[in-house]
Amino acid sequence: MSKINHMNRIPRAKGIDMAAFYTPKECRRKAQHIVFSAENERIINEFITILGMKERFREHDVSIPNKMVMFGPPGTGKTLTASHLAERLDLPLVLVRLDAIIHSHLGETGSNVRKLFEYARMNPCVLFLDEFDAIGRTRESNDEVKEMARVVNTLLQCLDEFDGDSILVAATNLETQLDHAIWRRFDTKMTYGMPDDASRRLYISKLVGAFEQENRLEDYICERLTGCSYADIEQIVLKAKRKAIIASSALHKQLISDAYDEYRPRVLEC
Repeated sequence: MSKINHMNRIPRAKGIDMAAFYTPKECRRKAQHIVFSAENERIINEFITILGMKERFREHDVSIPNKMVMFGPPGTGKTLTASHLAERLDLPLVLVRLDAIIHSHLGETGSNVRKLFEYARMNPCVLFLDEFDAIGRTRESNDEVKEMARVVNTLLQCLDEFDGDSILVAATNLETQLDHAIWRRFDTKMTYGMPDDASRRLYISKLVGAFEQENRLEDYICERLTGCSYADIEQIVLKAKRKAIIASSALHKQLISDAYDEYRPRVLEC
């Protein structure tokens, strides 16, 4: 089925597309430079291994994981993980920002949630719910408790009934605000943080690749971009590469410095 046909079957809300569709090939390109912490790499590999052994788990009457929640600061690899998972499983990725499906009439929001899960039931995919806290927040966190509780209850029902060949992946920056009942529905949980020195160095090496560079430049980039997220590192290195191409020069420290100053990342403590 073509990308357009898939997109046309995804429900819409308030005239805004609720989802973006990516093929496994597109996901491979997006996630080609991903760097995992040792723990997250172990979790992902085990998750995929289990999915490849479904029959053996069924023989032992052991349930198979199909729901994963990821939490951590923006730009630390949650969306890339969803792309990586889709590529590894050879499934399309359906990316949904849950804050985009919230309607002024919360009853319609619940309907939109049901339509998304129904789509995943009928069409094997990795259903990635970004900004998950937009709907999954605790039912005791705001003034619209009663109405929002109905949406949360709809989500709980959808989570309980989620089966088939699709995988559900949810991401949030605010895990402490997720409703506890929703939290318990996820069999796999992954924590993301800012890259440490080793992870930052590996990611920079992947981003620079075979691009011509001055001696020991990656050491400088690694130190200069301390405290940056993976997303910020990628944008700064790409900006510096563009400058090098325009100038017909190798990648060098001044280009990295200029790119950093122009991009102005929000630097956080590791």
